[in-house]
Amino acid sequence: MKKWLPLLIISCLAGMGFIFLLAQSGREPIAPATIDKPQRIVSLAPNLTEILFELGLGENIVAVTSDSDYPAEVANKKKVGTFWHPNIETIISCKPDLVITLDFEQQKAVADSLSRLGYNVLTLKTDKIEDLWTAITKIGSATDCKQQADELVNNLKGKLNGMQGKTDSLNRTRVLWVIQSEPLRVAGRNTFINELIDLAGGENAVGPTIQQYPSIASEELITCEAQVIIQSAMEPDNIEKQQQAAEVYWSKYSNLPAVEKNRIFVLYSNEVLRLGPRLPQGVEIISRFLHPDIFANNTTTK
Repeated sequence: MKKWLPLLIISCLAGMGFIFLLAQSGREPIAPATIDKPQRIVSLAPNLTEILFELGLGENIVAVTSDSDYPAEVANKKKVGTFWHPNIETIISCKPDLVITLDFEQQKAVADSLSRLGYNVLTLKTDKIEDLWTAITKIGSATDCKQQADELVNNLKGKLNGMQGKTDSLNRTRVLWVIQSEPLRVAGRNTFINELIDLAGGENAVGPTIQQYPSIASEELITCEAQVIIQSAMEPDNIEKQQQAAEVYWSKYSNLPAVEKNRIFVLYSNEVLRLGPRLPQGVEIISRFLHPDIFANNTTTK
């Protein structure tokens, strides 16, 4: 169990809309009932909370999970448990006219129970970037903010297209994105992380794999020829210490271009790992790692 702890933590980030969701159960997302513009909204995921604030609905949010930490105003909102364990009694006590959840098993159970009790529930998935556009649009429709939602989607797409226009003509940097080091597990190509790498002007150093987040042997690692290694931090504190530990760990692979040129980065950033309105900023952060000559002193997404 202990060796799987880092992956479980990253999966938790994913479930909160940062990277990838747990495997879906096969059921269709729950459709919300048709109501007037909701005045009391409960959000059960940090990325959904960010979307609501971006649409100007901050004052309509009555509660969030304890994992929601952006924007700053969210600190004053009532908490209804954690992302993994929302408290249905606390949600009901908030008297919501709309509860927005994500499409994975623990929240499905809460969504199903609330729906059976007659509450208006909107369940969404945010596995990939395309899902984000759909989620924003559906939230806009459910909250009578369709115009704002369309504008937000177009704005985000425009920023991403502008950044991709800068990286399209550049040589692709081979990136190894490490989920955990013991045992070594990396992000494969059928992942949101792979989309980030591509948008930032990189290429996943790992070829096609059956698993989304495969473990790889030393032989595969040596032949991947990674030019940049990005390692997901396990906690937001002591990044410098984690960076030093990563450099020591990777020193035994001195033949890797990323190690030889000291292009190893430990990263913990909600801007990068959370699939929400701050997506362009996240892509830009990665772009600075991959193409510092183009992006290091240039901020394009504000």
